[in-house]
Amino acid sequence: MTLLPEVFKAYDIRGLYGDEIDEEGAERVGRAFVQVTGGGRVAVGHDVRLSSPGISAAFIRGALSAGADVTALGLAATEMVYFAVDEGGYDAGAVITASHNPPAYTGAKMVTAGALPLSGDTGISEIGRLALAGEPTPAAAPGSESADDGLLGRFVDRCMQFVDPSAITGLKVVLDAANGMAGVYLPPVLERISIDAVPCFLDPDGRFPHHEPNPLLEENRAFIEGAVVENGADLGIAWDGDADRCFFIDEKGGFVAGDFLTALLARHILGQVGPSVVVYDLRASWAVRDAIIEAGGTPDEFRVGHAFIKRRMREVDAVFAGEVSGHYYFRDFSYADSGLIPALMVMEMVATSGRPLSEMVAALRERYHISGEINSTVADAGAAIDRLRARYADGRQAEVDGLSVAYDDWHFNVRPSNTEPLLRLNLESLVSEADMERKRDEVLAIIREG
Repeated sequence: MTLLPEVFKAYDIRGLYGDEIDEEGAERVGRAFVQVTGGGRVAVGHDVRLSSPGISAAFIRGALSAGADVTALGLAATEMVYFAVDEGGYDAGAVITASHNPPAYTGAKMVTAGALPLSGDTGISEIGRLALAGEPTPAAAPGSESADDGLLGRFVDRCMQFVDPSAITGLKVVLDAANGMAGVYLPPVLERISIDAVPCFLDPDGRFPHHEPNPLLEENRAFIEGAVVENGADLGIAWDGDADRCFFIDEKGGFVAGDFLTALLARHILGQVGPSVVVYDLRASWAVRDAIIEAGGTPDEFRVGHAFIKRRMREVDAVFAGEVSGHYYFRDFSYADSGLIPALMVMEMVATSGRPLSEMVAALRERYHISGEINSTVADAGAAIDRLRARYADGRQAEVDGLSVAYDDWHFNVRPSNTEPLLRLNLESLVSEADMERKRDEVLAIIREG
């Protein structure tokens, strides 16, 4: 049996298949998952990784042995599992996935009723403790297993309700699924909209043979950026491995940052529903805050991470939320993140506005000069943050999530990684690109001292 403590992360379970978690370990996790959540009815799906069917079957065996009745969803994108849990009134659900990680990884994302996520301090740590403790006494009676073969159609039906499908027409769009889970739900979607699709790597393949399914990395975006220009497309859309995030390329081959996309979506949604709260993470460009206010909404800045964002949305009844990392959340989709709904919305926006995506983003790029997230390996994250706190003592400081410092015309956030000896910097200047670069280099030098 292989199950190491370090696979139990802040937001999910994730580790190297075989070296850090194997089938027997996954069976223990499935059993502990039911013990911690008390789930009598549980839904379990899995992604396309070669290890996922075996890990999923083992997880289900563990859940059955703990007395839960399990519905096996089979191959399912993460957001499909969120939808299934809420729609079906399940007590809990899990998707076996390692998200955007390379093919050697496996893991699980887990939710309770209503698709509310588990996190390190709301269940994952306790699941880890029980799973690592040894073999518990099985339930008096094991649960039963059934299947759900109609999930994909119902899921696509729900997502299409967020747009007018007949309005999504006249576009040429490059679609890069990276051989991940978007390739499962895109074919039925394409049957319902009238676009000239340039499908790339839609065939699900757990080896991810063309490039890693992580479009946040520039090397993984190079293909689609080139393909958009070569095909004269109106835009490009790329998905990560489990397809709960999507990323956009404008018609010139330019990457649209997640916070700028959040600003565009917030403006679009508020224009439809009227004054509402929109949540965004504290790394974001001030473009998000300003766009929400200009559209008549109420901005609500909160800490990074899907578990925190989803809870905050419920607390303030937010209609929408977005994160720099490409997660976009919708109140009417169980407050959950989706990689399909934003893709449909952006296509609708471009098709109906008559404006190219680059033009929609141009005013933001001209006014808000952002660094993007920059990682630094540090021996002592606390000492580095102390240096920043002292150097920028004249700024407005907050420590909701790492250290945030704001001045009138620039600001930054530095956060320690939950899993690695890294500090993550996001910085923005309202002055100029050159000013952003100077400030960025100054802050990085302080972080990397010694």
